[in-house]
Amino acid sequence: MAQEKLPAKVINASISGDTTSGGRSRLSALLAQHQPTLVVIELGGNDALRGLPLQMTQDNLQAMAQAAQASGAKVLLIGMQVPPNYGQDYAARFAATFATVAKANKTALVPFLLKGVADGPDASRLFQNDRIHPNEAAHPIILNNVWPTLKKLIA
Repeated sequence: MAQEKLPAKVINASISGDTTSGGRSRLSALLAQHQPTLVVIELGGNDALRGLPLQMTQDNLQAMAQAAQASGAKVLLIGMQVPPNYGQDYAARFAATFATVAKANKTALVPFLLKGVADGPDASRLFQNDRIHPNEAAHPIILNNVWPTLKKLIA
């Protein structure tokens, strides 16, 4: 993918461990400072790990998508899922949050960032010892999950 040499400047404004509330509180200033044409929102996993209310996560994602669009940027929302020990109902509602926000705002969506990583046959090999964060071996799979949708938005 890097060999395609698309004319793009990437600003990584992520903060490790951040929640949707943190992203939402920082986004306006980042939009004003960088004036992006495309915003990738990959937040929510830490909300779930902390047991934050799903409606709050959805409201924050919604606000970020709308703010980015209002600034003139296209939006790519990256979905996440939670481990099965959170219960089937919570897991389903959490995963649906991303699709709901993407549909409501007509944004692009990658439904599950870790498809083929967390749900693959080699999952334990693809995670750090904490079994939450993917390791370097997972990066090509993650790239393959995101790149087809991202490329369409860049081109």
